Amino acid sequence: MSPRTAANISRADRFGAVASLLCAIHCAALPLTIALLPSLGVAAWLGEGFEEGFVVFATLLGLFTVATGYRRHRAVRALGLLVPGLGILWFGVLYAPLHQSLLPHAIAMTIGGTLVGLAHLANMRLTEIHVHDAGCMH
Repeated sequence: MSPRTAANISRADRFGAVASLLCAIHCAALPLTIALLPSLGVAAWLGEGFEEGFVVFATLLGLFTVATGYRRHRAVRALGLLVPGLGILWFGVLYAPLHQSLLPHAIAMTIGGTLVGLAHLANMRLTEIHVHDAGCMH
């Protein structure tokens, strides 16, 4: 992997980490602010379409950056955080009884978003500390 590619992956991981952690904050705060959304005029923007779109985006970005990082560092730590995080996010979006329960849904999405954000941070750290030496096959 060229240094330029590694830098691009690092930037994508930084973006993914920030976006995922902001999503987790959004999900944690949602039960507290749900009464304000109609008066703020942002209820439609934060609705199901936004949430589903964000989960699709988080999945694509996470899989791309972690898979690319794995080819460089060969450590499964980031993947071990990403897969359960994405699983929880998808379960929270697709499983109707959970999706319709405000507090359990918020908890699930907060945990999932946090795991995805931590996966990006782990991948970024693993990619940055990887050293090309005699044992490296890249």
